[in-house]
Amino acid sequence: MNEANLTDMHVKLSDAENDMLRQRSDLIGGLLVLHAWTVIGICMYVFVCWPNPLTFLVCSALIGGRQLGLSILMHDAAHRVLMRQAGLNDFTGHWLAGGAVGAHMYAYRPYHLTHHRHTQQDEDPDLVLSRPFPVSSSSLWRKVWRDLSGQTGYKQRLAQWRAGLGDEGSTMVRLQRLWRTEKALFLTNLVLFGFLWACDQPMLFLWMWCLPLLTWFQLFSRIRNIAEHAVTGDRHNRLRNTRTTFANHLERWFVAPYWVNYHLEHHLFSFVPCWKLKTAHSILIEQGLAPHMELTPGYAAVLRKAVHPQ
Repeated sequence: MNEANLTDMHVKLSDAENDMLRQRSDLIGGLLVLHAWTVIGICMYVFVCWPNPLTFLVCSALIGGRQLGLSILMHDAAHRVLMRQAGLNDFTGHWLAGGAVGAHMYAYRPYHLTHHRHTQQDEDPDLVLSRPFPVSSSSLWRKVWRDLSGQTGYKQRLAQWRAGLGDEGSTMVRLQRLWRTEKALFLTNLVLFGFLWACDQPMLFLWMWCLPLLTWFQLFSRIRNIAEHAVTGDRHNRLRNTRTTFANHLERWFVAPYWVNYHLEHHLFSFVPCWKLKTAHSILIEQGLAPHMELTPGYAAVLRKAVHPQ
């Protein structure tokens, strides 16, 4: 039996498993978003209490990991699985998760669902993220440097705002267009800056929010993107064109928050909330599918795959 037939015939859920995996929770979804913001707040507090190079490095990196976490929770909301109630799901995903990091759920949803319909096929809008790999080690290190130096984040934000402004109309018309497009980003960041100002710590907005967003967030997002689809197996086989990466505790804090490392399971069962993806993984393993799945033991192993052998 070939790999494609394994995908179609053997990845099955019982009615009980299907019902269990489909259950969403307003409470758990809300707690996950609260968790991300709480970690960010604790990191800021630690840096204020003990300002030194070590706390700056660690806290800013942890914040970058939770900024990635917010975008992941927005991704769940785009699939309508972050929360059970549709209106609450969309509000939370757009305003309390994605908006703060410039990830706009309503624009992201149709784009991302196209990626799911055509994963690793020519019509996949995310193919540009995986197709260049593997690359040389020097090329990978140049990408890492551009991320950590803020070049990637600056260019992406500039391109995002230029697209929001558009090319037509007067300056006022273009600014109004930008406001409509980026309202969630501007308002959520204004609220955060106002809160930090009220706490007499306005510079935290620069050092412990904007800087991680332009640096660590970009690096962690790149590593996550590489792990999900780059240098995988048969691109026509759903068990091999998407990767699950076994993440250790440290990796879960930085590059794999909120079970995003179970990406193969997410593609097979996109109706499953992120907090149930590990359970979905266990179901697949119990079915004996592990030898046919794209599984990698850690993100270091993924990056080794993403580099041409010397």
